Amino acid sequence: CVGLRNLLQGLSFSVKYYSGINHLQTTCPCSKIKAKKCYILNCSGCTCTRRSAPPGSILPWRFFSCKEGPRISSKRKQNTSVVTSELLHKNLLKSEQENWNDISPIYKPMTKRIREKLEELHNKYTFNSESPRMRFGENVYFEENGCIFLSKADDDEGNVDILFSTDNLGFSDAFIQRIRISPDQRYMAISLKSENSEEATCVIMKLGHFPVVKKIIPSVFSFEWATNDVLYYTTQKNLKCQNVFMTTFTNQKHTKLVYTEQDARFFVDIYLTKDRRFLTINSNSKTTSEVWLVDCRNPFELPALVQARTKGVIYHIEHRNDELYILTTYGEPAEYKLMKAPVASSSKENWQLVYALEKKTKLVDFEMFSDDCIMFLKNASHLYLNVISFVSHSVQSIKLPTWACEFELESHPEHTTSTCYFQLSSPVHPPKRFAYSFKENNLIEQAVQEVPIITNCHTTRLLAKSKDETLVPITVFHNMNSKELHRKPLLVHVYGAYGIDLNMNFKEEKLMLIEEGWILAYCHVRGGGELGLSWHKGGCQHNKLKGLHDLKACIMLLHELGFSQPKHTALAAASAGGVLAGALCNTDPELIRAMVLQAPFVDVLNTMMKTHLPLTIEEQEEWGNPLEDEKCMKYIKSYCPYQNIKPQCYPSVFITAYENDQRIPLTGVLRYVQKLRKAALDHASRTSKKGNWIPNIILDVQANGSHCDSSWEHSVSE
Repeated sequence: CVGLRNLLQGLSFSVKYYSGINHLQTTCPCSKIKAKKCYILNCSGCTCTRRSAPPGSILPWRFFSCKEGPRISSKRKQNTSVVTSELLHKNLLKSEQENWNDISPIYKPMTKRIREKLEELHNKYTFNSESPRMRFGENVYFEENGCIFLSKADDDEGNVDILFSTDNLGFSDAFIQRIRISPDQRYMAISLKSENSEEATCVIMKLGHFPVVKKIIPSVFSFEWATNDVLYYTTQKNLKCQNVFMTTFTNQKHTKLVYTEQDARFFVDIYLTKDRRFLTINSNSKTTSEVWLVDCRNPFELPALVQARTKGVIYHIEHRNDELYILTTYGEPAEYKLMKAPVASSSKENWQLVYALEKKTKLVDFEMFSDDCIMFLKNASHLYLNVISFVSHSVQSIKLPTWACEFELESHPEHTTSTCYFQLSSPVHPPKRFAYSFKENNLIEQAVQEVPIITNCHTTRLLAKSKDETLVPITVFHNMNSKELHRKPLLVHVYGAYGIDLNMNFKEEKLMLIEEGWILAYCHVRGGGELGLSWHKGGCQHNKLKGLHDLKACIMLLHELGFSQPKHTALAAASAGGVLAGALCNTDPELIRAMVLQAPFVDVLNTMMKTHLPLTIEEQEEWGNPLEDEKCMKYIKSYCPYQNIKPQCYPSVFITAYENDQRIPLTGVLRYVQKLRKAALDHASRTSKKGNWIPNIILDVQANGSHCDSSWEHSVSE
């Protein structure tokens, strides 16, 4: 288990990012899954997305729709309406597919060159990479090519045993998402996920000379071993996770329901403290938490409440020496703090402050050890560590390399270890392994990879002044050898929602662009989480327009400082980032020449008007409630991309959508593209200026993949 990343990536709802709607059948668990090659085991269970997510955040499921018409009481008319809607969808899809088939051949020479370059970079930077290892005593577990292997820590001859293979068990098109080993190492629980579905299936195996499958559980999100033969797990249904079950592998096998969450705004997951003393049942909304403890020494007893949910208070539990260590937003300022309380008296009145984060600081991750804990922190895209000693009661701050933009904490199953391992990366720097030694009290760069850090890429950090004078961070990458930067193409990235940071992990395509002279800019606008919880709060609900103002200010500053110019500038966004990108495209289209959207959320108003959708009620804390608040309705309408399309000179737009995307149904994207294209054509027909141009508005519908989550093989095709 990687620290508290289950909390930090799912304290409110990030867990929903892994949920889906189509449930695998118990009788046929293999029907939707196919073997995948070269997926690296992530023992945190957080490989569903390539970005890390902050406390209280999600990548939401999205539903696109037009405004509802008048109610039709006749059942026959309702059925006719459904048939008409389906026919419209099919006609729009067919039209866009024909358009794509006509346009795509133009780009074949370019795509051939790009594919060859990307594959070259991929082979270069992954050839020497090693799968993460999990060590339990003398045993080491690791995953490669869809198989889980067991080796001995002191074996220098490379002898390994195969414990699990997706191929041999008939799981086609699946990758290993998560693994949990029982304390006595007799059982292993694995979650398998298909690229084309957000469902996960849990496979429990009994280990030994001949490992065998003991149980298969469909539609599982999180799971942990409470004891050697007692497994707790949560199930998903309609993008919600509200039930916790316990199943035993003793002589008297049984499964029973342990906990049910009644409030639809809350999502449940489970976590095991690092010392394996308690299993925690975490029920979280976007702003509020409640935790129940299961004593692993008595796993059949009823869970005990830590602190009843209090509106606005998020908290998560760790344990050390009969004390609970509580990571929480309780108290002022409204950022994360580390507190502690006795197990026997755990209510918030007894919480004592251990350490409080500074203002405008983002808590990225947290790892607990026997005598210390490490906080992985970010401030205006600068990364550093805070090491808190429970013995000396000291706090040491460790600076990290200036090029680093992302952390990836490695698994530390044994909390008594004296070294913490993690990886650092940036969009143009492949992951590099580091270690912090508690004994030596220093940071050690691991020389595992022989691939050198890129030296010809310059990293610049800027601050843009937004409309209300707020300073907004920008991270810029460009080739050090580039001259006349104002003539170079610029790719701007934005997200700005749910308190989630921009994805700044290493990607081969970013490095390729740098080598070809592009400038990359990442705008850390409000609504994201780069400057802590207050940064998110400053860009959600009635503050959404501030994120748009931030984005505009960032692009204008880049141009003023000589980083490209509007006619060479493109804007890229994915998922909810499509709100700000699409809004800027409506309000200030002259700032950019092109826009690239991946599974974009573009119709906030109509989505938030439909409470029958699985996540609409929970989303109100991010976007507001237009059904009950007329001011909120007008405010959302003022920036909603779909609502504000009008005849004008738009930039060219390229959108990727997925047929199997359960968050952004294809119909919505089709309608958005149709309306945008019509507006651009209307403008062109009304004007006859010299040099007037009609933008390319292209939609590529992918048959495979699901909501910004794809394998290397699929992403290179995109």
